[in-house]
Amino acid sequence: MVWTQAVESRPFAAGRLVCFPHAGGSPYFYRSWGKALADVEVHTVCYPGRADRISDAPATDLKLMARHIAEELRPLPDGRPTAFFGHSMGAFVAHEVARLWRADGAGLSHFFASAARAPHTAHGTPERAAAVDDAAVLRTLAQLGGTDADLLDNPVFLELVMPYVGADFRMVAGYAGEPGAVLDCPVTVLLGDTDTRVSVEEAAAWRESTSGPFTMRTLSGGHFYLADEPPFGIIEEALRAS
Repeated sequence: MVWTQAVESRPFAAGRLVCFPHAGGSPYFYRSWGKALADVEVHTVCYPGRADRISDAPATDLKLMARHIAEELRPLPDGRPTAFFGHSMGAFVAHEVARLWRADGAGLSHFFASAARAPHTAHGTPERAAAVDDAAVLRTLAQLGGTDADLLDNPVFLELVMPYVGADFRMVAGYAGEPGAVLDCPVTVLLGDTDTRVSVEEAAAWRESTSGPFTMRTLSGGHFYLADEPPFGIIEEALRAS
């Protein structure tokens, strides 16, 4: 099975940016990024159960899923740098992949965590995961605002997406991060100023995840601030400085 794909092939780009979607998200969330970020080749991760992998069973273990992604996603053979961008759940997945990369002696040029608490502040358990039912998932989706409200009342849409959306939410509820500075690259944290899902303190705790430089930027918007205003300028500036 294929976990990653290039949004737009750009073999002579200065580097690669791998984007990890949020819970319930797909590679389509980043489809405009390939053209907008001209200096890198943008790749997106496709979790099972959606998009081109709609026939695959959804993942149930975030760390195991990250291991599969890490096994496929390797440093570029020509030595060009790779950066990770993870939004919400995607930041947890990206961090787990980065942790595995570092254990194998591979590094990142930059790590972007968007709308996510620091991994070591996540204390999920199997019991919490089991308590997440479809009604709770729908309430959360409505609160976050990342899904059209009309779609949440559409039974055909819900029948299609709820298997993987529910699985993603349960993965997050069951995820427990590892303490310690497991990265050594620069980390940039992005947070919407009206995000009700992640507090400033939880986002700022990413500082403890790296021994490298740390930057936190607060942007206008909620949990899905980047849907309307992708942070292209911040990403480009950070990558130039890395």
